[in-house]
Amino acid sequence: MAKIILQIFTISIFLSLVAFPATGEEDTYIFGKSINKKSTRLKKEKFSHFRFYWHDIVSGSKPTSMMIIPPPKNTTTGFGQMNMIDNALTLGPELSSKIVGRAQGFYGAASLNDVGLMMVMNFAFIEGKSNGSTFTILGRNLVFEKVREMAVIGGSGLFRFARGYVEASTHSWDFKTGDATVQYDAYVLHY
Repeated sequence: MAKIILQIFTISIFLSLVAFPATGEEDTYIFGKSINKKSTRLKKEKFSHFRFYWHDIVSGSKPTSMMIIPPPKNTTTGFGQMNMIDNALTLGPELSSKIVGRAQGFYGAASLNDVGLMMVMNFAFIEGKSNGSTFTILGRNLVFEKVREMAVIGGSGLFRFARGYVEASTHSWDFKTGDATVQYDAYVLHY
């Protein structure tokens, strides 16, 4: 028994030395500290408005929205269904309009009583100054409301430290196919 206790003690000491090396330099491992904002090379904060159209294509041979979790059979709102998306973002409401980016993420039917979606999307831009930059949307989308508001919760590239909101309004919805075109107006604070 004493031998087992000695082995456990020895292993514990060894692991603590490996996990917490004694370097004598207290600042080597810092969890968090304040930094000077100027050292990040952030420029002046801007407020931008973007308008584009989001195309959710669930029909045909090349859908951009795929159901990955079907709803249970006993739901009237689709509660539980989840779709993964890679939807085109265009300048105009026609799918043939110039593509300025992609909406990549997922949405799920998250309401038992309404047709309400939880939307989680990165708007990844491929045009102009925004090329290669993204901002992220998270929020509740009651699809039968005229205008729905969701939060911009972050971004990358040109939209680093982004915050703001988007307003979504349905431009068209095909009842037979389920395909939809939604106008998005994004109001974004960014650097």
